[in-house]
Amino acid sequence: MAPASPFPQHVIARKRDGHALTDAEIQAFVRGATDSSWEKYQLSAMLMAILLKGMTPAETAALTDAMMRSGSMADLSAVPGIKVDKHSTGGVGDKVSIPLAPMVAACGVPVPMISGRGLGHSGGTLDKLESIPGFRTGLSLAEFQSQIARIGCALIGQTSDLAPADRTLYALRDVTATVECIPLICASILSKKLAEGIDALVLDVKFGSGAFMKTVDQARELAEALVNVGRAGGKQVRALLTAMHEPLGRNVGNALEVEESIACLRGKGPPDLMEITLALGAHMLVLGGVSKDLSSANLKLKQAVDSGAAFKRFREIVASQGGDTAAIDNPALLPRASRTVSILSPKDGYVTRVDAMGIALAALDLGAGRSRAEDMIDPAVGVSHLVKTGERISSGAPLCLLHVNREERLANACDTIMGAISIGDKPPAHVPLVAGVIL
Repeated sequence: MAPASPFPQHVIARKRDGHALTDAEIQAFVRGATDSSWEKYQLSAMLMAILLKGMTPAETAALTDAMMRSGSMADLSAVPGIKVDKHSTGGVGDKVSIPLAPMVAACGVPVPMISGRGLGHSGGTLDKLESIPGFRTGLSLAEFQSQIARIGCALIGQTSDLAPADRTLYALRDVTATVECIPLICASILSKKLAEGIDALVLDVKFGSGAFMKTVDQARELAEALVNVGRAGGKQVRALLTAMHEPLGRNVGNALEVEESIACLRGKGPPDLMEITLALGAHMLVLGGVSKDLSSANLKLKQAVDSGAAFKRFREIVASQGGDTAAIDNPALLPRASRTVSILSPKDGYVTRVDAMGIALAALDLGAGRSRAEDMIDPAVGVSHLVKTGERISSGAPLCLLHVNREERLANACDTIMGAISIGDKPPAHVPLVAGVIL
């Protein structure tokens, strides 16, 4: 007979008093979140105890493993090659996954990618992809595995049977002020990633006004924890620390970001977006065993773009997942807002600040994001042609274009944009996009 599961109040009290939990106690907690044998108030109390008392690396690894095993796990063992995914901790204008996955897959590395939706100021890859007419992100695990085997890449959302404990616990964290907890962040991210059948993972851990971690030191702490827990799970993991003081690229909004992603795949993307995409992709190719070093990997990725192979692979992904490939060939067929409004510079000078959070909130004002999980988003609205920090601008020249469908939302968005962009007499100091790598 299996030993009785520890009482919830016993496990909560042990963590409340600062003790390291046993594997059995952690498994009981995760099982309680999965089968509802723990009440939500008990799960919430446990989350707060973890936030306040922390977890050892061994506890965090055990929590991640238990959450990973709380549901089904993808089996990609029949797919040749080293399977590599990428995860970003979230930012503004961060559409990197959309061009990155087909670029890497076109270079011969299978990319099983399970992404999320936006909440609050941070945009979600799934929402962006679903602005492509017909694109289906809700594949089953069987469909996911089949597509990886056929074309080397799939871009889907979390299935109902993949790490179900995470869905329950994340929903509670969001309403109990327990989101800001590194052990819980690690377990949430990695339980899903490790359950998707990968062999290796590259992490994009962002810092700055538009990121969850505001400082590079906070980002480094999270990155090191993620790398250590991932390795404890038997995977090759490395992390890049990347700046998110201003949005990536010039477009923020779902269809607008897909359009910019297509430009990247055609070799015409904004320099900052291309830089981050290539940097992450190079590490994926090295971990995937198709390039011996970052320099040769970078060259291989550029060749995949220049030859059209990366765009072709994206087109195959869209077709396989029910999307309208005509909208990929001609982005003018993507959802379009009924009106565009130019926001003009009030004076001559240099752009000294384009605050990522402010731009995100303006896009949210227009309806491009959601403040609650159940909110509907408008795929057509957002911000485009955004100026970049350091650029010279003349009085009356456009700072950006707002794409608007609801006039009553326009005034707030305009005010938010004007508060997010600063013009000065001198160009600001250059801030590198990649601040470090955790190997």
